[in-house]
Order: sequence, then structure tokens, then C-alpha cells
Amino acid sequence: MNDSTRPLALVTGASSGIGLAYARALAPRGYDLLVVGRRRERLDALAAEVAGAGARAEAVVADLGQADGLVAVERLCRERPVDLLVNNAGVAHYMPFAKLPPERLDELLQVNTVAVVRLCRAVLDGMIARGRGAVVNVASLLAFSGALRLPNLPARATYAATKAFMVAFTQLLAAELEGTAIKLQVICPGVVVSEFHTRQGLDLSHVPRLSAEDLVRGSLADLDAGVLVSIPTAEDPGIFVEVEEAQKRLLAHALRPSLATRYGAG
Repeated sequence: MNDSTRPLALVTGASSGIGLAYARALAPRGYDLLVVGRRRERLDALAAEVAGAGARAEAVVADLGQADGLVAVERLCRERPVDLLVNNAGVAHYMPFAKLPPERLDELLQVNTVAVVRLCRAVLDGMIARGRGAVVNVASLLAFSGALRLPNLPARATYAATKAFMVAFTQLLAAELEGTAIKLQVICPGVVVSEFHTRQGLDLSHVPRLSAEDLVRGSLADLDAGVLVSIPTAEDPGIFVEVEEAQKRLLAHALRPSLATRYGAG
């Protein structure tokens, strides 16, 4: 599909919201596109739209919550020279864990963790061989919400845990790939204008929200700058450095071969 002189980006969840905004932003940056989603008509409309920016886009209809859909996209990641992978597809299924139906739990884990890991693995061999590439994993600020007890936040035990997994996975993968030309980013949006929440039955029309276009603009600027954990709505980007330093202090303090003295003698 793509001219060898143009880089190729694969964007999952590209039929709406953040994924759509990534596709629209990458086309004028010179990328051809593989746009993955479940709604053929929307993907075809996107392909026609980005053609106006000189990009070619191929619609890939696949459900990453299903084994055959994930395998099909993995195959594309291995067979095509993907220069940028945007793992944006995600589901929330906000509800108390004890009420979460097993089939929804499986879908949530499959899309938010298994698909992310397997698609990353599928693109890496080619990126390493070509000596270039980038991966953007779309997480959430809810990855850091485990200690919060705010009544306006949704029941999210599994969803937030998958996003926390995505942050740690991306950080550690970046450490493993240090010294290569491959860039990693995990972006942590807050509340964004998209269909994501309405599909959960939530009406957030009264809540101030960031546009998907602004989120992606921040993400790509941070990718260019080499920012690993991107939080475009944080006025002080150094605030996450404080989080990382606190984590380092915790590990340095607690990684010891003896029980803390507060438990008394054995």
C-alpha cells in the first residue's frame, strides 16, 4: 500500500475520538496509515478524508477483543514496515468488580493489556532491524487513581489497573530499548471529548473536557521531544518526575532482607 519513501503508521481504535485524531494529525506529517477499528464505514470515510492530505490509508476492520482480530492485526505489524504504532483501542466497562460479567472482564483485559503487549511485540523485530520506529500507548490518568476515593469517579478497579499496567510496561520497555533508535511513549489523558464515555452510558456533556485534537497535538510534540510519560494537561510536566522519585525512594527504603522493626522481634 505505502510508498517506501513515506513512513507507515498503524492506529488502533481509529474510527472515532483519540484514534481518529491521531490519524488526522499523522497524515499531514507525511505518514501513510493502517487504520484499525470495528466500523468499516467510518474507516473508509477516514481513508477518503486523509487522502486530501496526500496520505494513503488502508481500512482494517478488526475487533482486538477477539482472537482472530488480534492475530490479523499482529500479522500486519510483522509484514508491513510499521514506523509508528499507536495502541489506542480500549474499553472501560466501568462497574463494581463484583458485578463485572466475566465476558466483559475478559474483553477489558484482552483489549487493554494483551493486545497492547502483543502488537508491541509484533512491530519490534522490524523496527529494530530497520533501526527506527516509535510506539505510543494510550493509557489514562486513572492509572494513578488507586488511592483516590472521589465520589465522581467511576467504579474502575480493572480498568484503572490495566492502564497502570500500560504505564509500567511502557516505562520498562523503554529501558530495555535504551540505546536503540526506537521511541516509546505512554500518554495519560484525563477526560477527553470522544464517544468513549457515552458508550459506557455516561453523560459528560456538563464536564469540561479536552479535545482529542489538542491531546494528540501534545502527545506528538512530546514524542518529538522524547518525553516517555506524556501528560499534556499537566501545566508543570515536572510533577511526574516527583512521582518517579517517590517510587525510587520507596523501593530503596523497602528492598531489604529483614522485616521492618515496627513488627517487633520474631
